[in-house]
Amino acid sequence: MSFAFAGIDHVQLAAPEGCEEGARKFYGGILGWSEIPKPDQLQKRGGVWFQCGTHQVHIGVQKNFVPAAKAHPAFQVIQLDRLRERLIAEQVEVVDDEIRSSEGIRRFYANDPFGNRLEFLEIF
Repeated sequence: MSFAFAGIDHVQLAAPEGCEEGARKFYGGILGWSEIPKPDQLQKRGGVWFQCGTHQVHIGVQKNFVPAAKAHPAFQVIQLDRLRERLIAEQVEVVDDEIRSSEGIRRFYANDPFGNRLEFLEIF
């Protein structure tokens, strides 16, 4: 082939209008991700962007928003148990999944404030 993929630049998650403060509290405050300034020409669309490790997560405004209940991004974490404790302390429901523990992966799921499913995993 004459082309190749270099990887993933960012993940976009949809959210309802007016989501910015809730996104900042969850993704910035609870998860500890740094906010990235959006380009000037995109600011009028609403939403907010964050840095997660070497990747970006864009929270974009969607009219007639419906949360992604099955489709989801998976975020690799160092010290998964500490993140789990942090989410629980912030009253975020955590759903454990032990299906792949025998393969060296531990994971759990949680929803963002808008109902989007998120997976958090650690490889050990």
